[in-house]
Amino acid sequence: MKKTERSRHNTISVYVHHLYFSGVPNYHIPIFPDERNHVLSRAIGQEKLFRQETNYEFFISRFHKYISPIADTYCYSLLPNHFHFLIRIKAEAAIRTYYEQLKCKEFTAEIAPDFIMQCFSNLLNSYAKSYNGKYHRKGSLFIDYLRRVVVKNDSQFGATIFYIHKNPVHHGYCDKMEHWRWSSFNAMLSDKPTALLRQEVLDLFGGRKGFLQYHNQPIYLKDAADLE
Repeated sequence: MKKTERSRHNTISVYVHHLYFSGVPNYHIPIFPDERNHVLSRAIGQEKLFRQETNYEFFISRFHKYISPIADTYCYSLLPNHFHFLIRIKAEAAIRTYYEQLKCKEFTAEIAPDFIMQCFSNLLNSYAKSYNGKYHRKGSLFIDYLRRVVVKNDSQFGATIFYIHKNPVHHGYCDKMEHWRWSSFNAMLSDKPTALLRQEVLDLFGGRKGFLQYHNQPIYLKDAADLE
């Protein structure tokens, strides 16, 4: 392995082991404007979040309805029993505008974290209510309210993108990242319009070639099993 490849390997290995296996994510930390966050949740017990193609499509539509007004998305992966998103919460001014339009109340900076979390709660509750009705089930669908990890630097940012895109392979749902339909991996390599912050992601890796080289590393995520 070349020195630069070994360095990238070590960066991700340290990130996955230290950041996740050591007890993060924190389920209770507030989410603030202008922060980058890795957010995730999973189904309760042996339940599945997505049984059919239409379930994935509906969840994405709910995500755009409840989360896109308050956050921009870098990448994501939806798996049968859990999901991952890497997002950037919008600036306080944008949160203020959306809050006041939605609530018809005056916004203050102190309520931003609670409002952001309410948007995520609305997403999960809306999806669970529709899912329960469709499959004639009752009770909770998601095991946790929301798990989150604040992304503090570009090394962690790149490793998180890799982690999310690699997750379907790690769990055995496909052999290659490009074979999983319900992730942002292929959108990163496409020229089609997208709501994702694609250019920011590609710029981090120095373009499409660097993005592919980084994602082609033989990294195994066994240390992150606790995270999903």
